[in-house]
Amino acid sequence: MSLFARWLGREPDPREALRPLWHRVVALAREPGWYAKGGVADTVAGRFDMIALITALVLLRMDGDPALRGPSARLTELFAEDMDGQLRQSGVGDLVVGKRMAKLMGALGGRIEALRSALAASDDAALRATVERNVTLIEGGDLAEVAAEVRVVAGQLAALDNPALLAARIER
Repeated sequence: MSLFARWLGREPDPREALRPLWHRVVALAREPGWYAKGGVADTVAGRFDMIALITALVLLRMDGDPALRGPSARLTELFAEDMDGQLRQSGVGDLVVGKRMAKLMGALGGRIEALRSALAASDDAALRATVERNVTLIEGGDLAEVAAEVRVVAGQLAALDNPALLAARIER
């Protein structure tokens, strides 16, 4: 679909079907337990880390199913759109947004690969190391708690069928 067709309203934006899932990803990342129990820093960096982590978990769940390739790409576009808007809202100028977006998208890709490996491991040591590298924690943050919750969310996502996942029926 062309950009002009969307602007002129001739065709619906295919990303709209994924918007409820994107909103659920953000809601999961904002759950107080990550911050209160796990010690994730309630800062811009900590909140980005959690949104990127939950997005990565959802994208990993979608990655294994060819039927979800299109929805996966659209969810990634929603992530990029939201992050672009957040950067602009925080005062980042047009000349810098592209470079920052490249870094943020690289961070998401790095988290996907790190989580893929860590979740495949039989123990949580690799997952704790991944959390330590990729999540901003306050001093005394509980790596084990965050890693355990990451594994729980990954398990919940794995248990969902495609229609439930696309409908954002992710229980917590």
